[in-house]
Amino acid sequence: MHMIFLFNIFVIVFLLQCVFHANTTVTPISPLNHNHNVNATWHKFSELVVARKGAKLSGLSELKKYFHRLGYLNDNFTDTFDDTLETAVLNYQKKLGLPITGTLDSNTVTEIMTPRCGVSDKTIDNLGSKYTIFSDFDYPKWDNQTEITYAFSTKDMINYLSFDDIQDVLRRSFSRWASVTPLKFKEVDDYGNADIKIGFYEGDHGDGQPFDGVLGFLAHAFPRALHFDDAETWVNIDYKSKVGVDLESIATHEIGHVLGLGHSSVEKAIMYPNFKRGVKKADLNIDDVEGIQKIYGPNPNKAFVESDSSSYGPEGGRSVVKWNNKSLLKNGKRNPNKNPFLDECQKKQVSKVDKD
Repeated sequence: MHMIFLFNIFVIVFLLQCVFHANTTVTPISPLNHNHNVNATWHKFSELVVARKGAKLSGLSELKKYFHRLGYLNDNFTDTFDDTLETAVLNYQKKLGLPITGTLDSNTVTEIMTPRCGVSDKTIDNLGSKYTIFSDFDYPKWDNQTEITYAFSTKDMINYLSFDDIQDVLRRSFSRWASVTPLKFKEVDDYGNADIKIGFYEGDHGDGQPFDGVLGFLAHAFPRALHFDDAETWVNIDYKSKVGVDLESIATHEIGHVLGLGHSSVEKAIMYPNFKRGVKKADLNIDDVEGIQKIYGPNPNKAFVESDSSSYGPEGGRSVVKWNNKSLLKNGKRNPNKNPFLDECQKKQVSKVDKD
């Protein structure tokens, strides 16, 4: 009897140890399991499909707050589809190059639910234009400064991508804009005195533009700051994730804002406001190049190259140079040997294209 009692005690202790161990196991943080829920508020916008003027539906007030933040309407947060909401929907559709219906059709709601930049769509140009430019009051231009410094926060960073990876990503993003303008960018250690300050923040972080959770507003920029939402799963080209957001794509976009560009209505442009998760889109489109060169002019030491994919960057397709200087033409045809901006590979490409 005594032996049975001791055996029962042993079994109870063993089981308690197993339960305690199971409840204290910690799952390591990685970019593939970090924050995986969709944005709850935006997801509910799917219930508003086919709504039109005159409708009264729960959730329209949240949609109005969304449009208010993006510069499409003033304070009027009721659940009624009124004139102000119809105007906001029309302008939103024009801005994003959507069919202009004035109703919450499926295409429009899909775009509204797509993760995007948190910077307002309101610029000094008319809604519906292609590239847009912010006013000098909102985003002062860097006209008198050709070398711009940037630095990373020492405390507001993510820990599942290495700092070296983040540095490399931002370096590539800045280089894209430098390649088509006279501007130069330099990383420095002095965060306090850097021209552009970079960090990752979550929720209300004191700048009046709070982040709203996973797969909502991904990032935003101010004239001298780049803020990324810490709640997102940030990835680089080495990772694939259903909810992963490509850091290089968003960084290149936000740098465009810092330099003075607003959002574009060209879907292939880097300055288009919406981004699909798990997709890399980091190269500049012709629309981006024309917009930034409208502000700063072209890079005096590098030709403007456009690719078959209508993008500008290292991952573009066959390169074809724009020939605006008549001295580079011979008998009305392009003469690659006379173009000082081309390397030997590009000269051969141009010759082959013209021959074809």
